[in-house]
Amino acid sequence: MEALLTASCSDYSPRMVAFEQRGLMHEADCIARAQQSDMQAFESLYRMHVDKIYGLCLRMTGNVSEAEDCAQEAFIQAWNKLDRFRGDSAFATWLHRIAVNAVLGRMRKSKREHDRIQVAADASAAPASIADDGELRDLSDAVDRLPEGARHVFVLHAVYGYSHDEASKMLGIAPGTSKAQLHRARRLLAQQLEKQGFEV
Repeated sequence: MEALLTASCSDYSPRMVAFEQRGLMHEADCIARAQQSDMQAFESLYRMHVDKIYGLCLRMTGNVSEAEDCAQEAFIQAWNKLDRFRGDSAFATWLHRIAVNAVLGRMRKSKREHDRIQVAADASAAPASIADDGELRDLSDAVDRLPEGARHVFVLHAVYGYSHDEASKMLGIAPGTSKAQLHRARRLLAQQLEKQGFEV
């Protein structure tokens, strides 16, 4: 499992790539095969979802190395719990819940505030591709500076589109608290961006 999670694209079996390119292994097939302990099928699921899961973890933690650890933990847990996936929700939604739990569990263990301001420098490995990249980075920095509770609700609700009921269940809070945290996040973001000279 560890080797799978740290494998590079060059480690990906050419046979598996060809297999997927022919469209023979769709997500549902991968899930069914992985539930029968097929590691190649789980590797395919991993590659389908790793970028989005890592992105969610990065937005919640605000720290590249923490996000990598949380994403890896999420996929380890997904492998271990795969027999419990019944298809009641989309597989991506099921993975998101596991990832949110991995992030919250890691934060509970740390017992200290994470350094979130470094994320822009750490995440700069991604190439700039659009003209307003600087403005997006400023917004990303502002999100990273939000208090933990407000940031988590903002990421789940405003970025990923989960309802307050869904976000509150993932975070273990009341829907009303989720709404209050979102209001707080928007207010703090507006204040931060105004200080930086943006019209809000």
